[in-house]
Amino acid sequence: MLQLGILILTLSLFFIMHNIRSQTTHHRTRTRHGKNRQPEPNRHITQASRHLSRARSASHRAQHAKNALGETDRALSVWPKDPRAHILRARALQIMGHHAAGIKSLDAALASPAAKSLSAAERAGALVLRAELKVAVNRRRRVDSAIEDLVEAAGVSGGEGCDSESEALSLLGKCYEWKGMNEEAKDAFGKVLEVKPDSEKARSRLNRLRLLSDKS
Repeated sequence: MLQLGILILTLSLFFIMHNIRSQTTHHRTRTRHGKNRQPEPNRHITQASRHLSRARSASHRAQHAKNALGETDRALSVWPKDPRAHILRARALQIMGHHAAGIKSLDAALASPAAKSLSAAERAGALVLRAELKVAVNRRRRVDSAIEDLVEAAGVSGGEGCDSESEALSLLGKCYEWKGMNEEAKDAFGKVLEVKPDSEKARSRLNRLRLLSDKS
């Protein structure tokens, strides 16, 4: 009986030590994987960016945009005020043709206190996108509001020569043209050429406006 008791005690100790070792190993594995894993919102934002990149070059644009929209919604379910998620959401909505909804997403992105975390290029890009969507929704009624966004975008860029600056100035010139403000339009297209001297579209529009001025 004594030997049986010792055997039972030994087996019990063995199983206890085995369970402790297994739990410790499992905890270390989870900790190691947790350190390597991206935070949940960032992971969804990364996936959304990939889908949007594919949407620009792939034939299944609508599906990639829809996938990007799903990823941004998942990111926003974790952090509802994430400005980058709202901006990506707006880009997905633009591809899908939901311009008014895209404007709302950009309003949320730019009005959020977290918008201070955006770089100058990110903020300028968001302002240009919002102006594009405003013009797409109703050019006549929203052109003045679009101009405000574009002027701010050009100012935020600070003459760094980034794509957002040239895009802002180019669309700004078009908005001025639509309003019949040809001198302001010429100035905007001239600034585009300062940023991007090889822009044939800006050069063509500037030359056409100069011809109109000469005729008048």
